[in-house]
Amino acid sequence: MSNEDYLKDLSEIKDLMHRSSRFISLSGLSGILAGVYALIGAAVVYWLVITYSGGTLYIFHGWVFWTCMAVLLMVASLSAITGIILTTRKAKKNEEKIWDSSSKRLLFNFLVPLAVGGIYCFIILSQGRYGQTGGLMLIFYGLALVSASKYSLGDIKYLGYIEIVLGLIASYYPGYGFWLWVIGFGIMHIVYGTWMHFKYDANN
Repeated sequence: MSNEDYLKDLSEIKDLMHRSSRFISLSGLSGILAGVYALIGAAVVYWLVITYSGGTLYIFHGWVFWTCMAVLLMVASLSAITGIILTTRKAKKNEEKIWDSSSKRLLFNFLVPLAVGGIYCFIILSQGRYGQTGGLMLIFYGLALVSASKYSLGDIKYLGYIEIVLGLIASYYPGYGFWLWVIGFGIMHIVYGTWMHFKYDANN
């Protein structure tokens, strides 16, 4: 066996090991659409709060609060559904199993910090501390991405780091929490999804 054949075999073995330990069929397009959903949801929430809460972003009346929560839940649901559909389609195209040990580990490591963060944010909101929620959402979402990156495309950890930094800034400057939320969940998702699409999807 020549050195070239040996190196080729090693490369193939490495690729197989990488595929067996990581779920790599995440769709860049789903990230773009998640960002679009977030921007639309943020625009609706901003209009509701400014129009019906005395012109300030952090004074919520009862029905306005619950309507905003419904909008955020709809954004999260649409993002999740879109991600599942597009990722499933990509996995089938790549002849990769959508539900195996890698995807299970990915989902578990993503959902645990996300669920804890969601519960904590709801507690903060129920106490009327609206200014802190934008930063907390960004921080816990970023932690979820970093945690899940070990079992998927490693590139998603960079988006996680960006979300964490934005969340920390929003925690220090709570008056800008809403706008940093828009940057983190809206603009950064579109930028990152576009980059991932052209890096992993377009060439295929």
